[in-house]
Amino acid sequence: MQYLPNILFAVVLIAGISFFAMNIRKIFRNINLGKDIDRTSNRPERWKNMIKIALGQSKMVRRPFSGFLHVIVYVGFVIINIEVLEIIIDGLFGTHRIFQGFIGDAFYAFLIGTFEILAALVFVAVILFWTRRNISNIKRFLSSEMKGWPKMDGNIILYFEMVLMTLFLVMNATDTPFQEAGIGNPISQFIAPLFDGFTTESVHAIERTAWWIHIVGILVFLNYLFYSKHLHILLAFPNTFFANLKPKGQFNNLESVTSEVKLMMDPDADPYAVPAEGAEEEVPEKFGASDVADLNWVQLLNAYTCTECGRCTSACPASLTGKKLSPRKIMMDTRDRLEEVGRNMDLNGGTFEDDGKQLLNDYISPEELWACTSCNACVEECPVNIDPLSIIMDMRRYLVMEESAAPQELNAMMTNVENNGAPWQYNQQDRLNWANEE
Repeated sequence: MQYLPNILFAVVLIAGISFFAMNIRKIFRNINLGKDIDRTSNRPERWKNMIKIALGQSKMVRRPFSGFLHVIVYVGFVIINIEVLEIIIDGLFGTHRIFQGFIGDAFYAFLIGTFEILAALVFVAVILFWTRRNISNIKRFLSSEMKGWPKMDGNIILYFEMVLMTLFLVMNATDTPFQEAGIGNPISQFIAPLFDGFTTESVHAIERTAWWIHIVGILVFLNYLFYSKHLHILLAFPNTFFANLKPKGQFNNLESVTSEVKLMMDPDADPYAVPAEGAEEEVPEKFGASDVADLNWVQLLNAYTCTECGRCTSACPASLTGKKLSPRKIMMDTRDRLEEVGRNMDLNGGTFEDDGKQLLNDYISPEELWACTSCNACVEECPVNIDPLSIIMDMRRYLVMEESAAPQELNAMMTNVENNGAPWQYNQQDRLNWANEE
């Protein structure tokens, strides 16, 4: 019976970490459904971006108020969870504040005191975030894609953080030897008097209860990330590392189009050649993208990394002028479809069975795609370097080259280019007539 709490803690810890690892494997499997793309060039610049943007939050603070609050929550939550290592060791071996003996009272007091101050700041910041989301009527939190689960998800995370910070301070406030030592308790010393009327056994029971709920809560929070937009806590780092380093506005050439052009220009090529007996007939590569498997793996990583903050949509000129497009919705829809494909594979032994649906039309409409001005405002605004425009352009390419479903104005322009060598509807011989006008 003496070691029962330690055994129980080990079981809970292993279960929590195992479930998290299983879900992370699913995420990587889903991301790897995307086409291969090389994003390993210029590593120094990539490391610089990751350190500056993901770790340093440089793009978050462009909006000072929300950016400052986010930095508090980010720094506070990360640093406070350093204490989780001590909790794990204490839980496995039955020790109590084991680091205090190793690093000495002075440094331990500094660490725990810093943790307590940060916990209080995080609590206040989270209250302000909750107010902004639910009371302040900020336009980017009121869009149609933020109704239902997305709104609830944002609030659940805020509640999680409030409860975890409260438990941490209560745990310290009811740790009688810690309070009697009077070191590292700048916040909890003011909470401790609330328990003065309790018996020693009751205070100890509250401390143990807070300790257990705190560590179990952290494990639940860790596994909740898989179902939440807050997966960006983990994925922001690889996402900024693998982000596109090319100048904004520089579009890539489709290899499928290049191959087709080379085939057309090769005098020896036979487009109607029959495959040799026993050889599998190659399926022509699709032009553009109509479903998540047509996108590359970085675009799918982008979808999982989206924070749903709405900065992209709030800067989008199409959205600002009342068009249907919301870059945030593009990313959310891509992630939702990718999750749907993943669940399909789970149910079919790891193989995707055609469900009659795709990203185009079932999730994202042509109206949204053609509303985009390709200005890159969404890419510039994203605090973690997500690129909604690349997905929009790949889906547009599919509409034009696979379905001939471009808007009438664009079809007219392309016809003029084909016939006249210019977007305008007049003869090539008349193109320079403007220069002769007096």
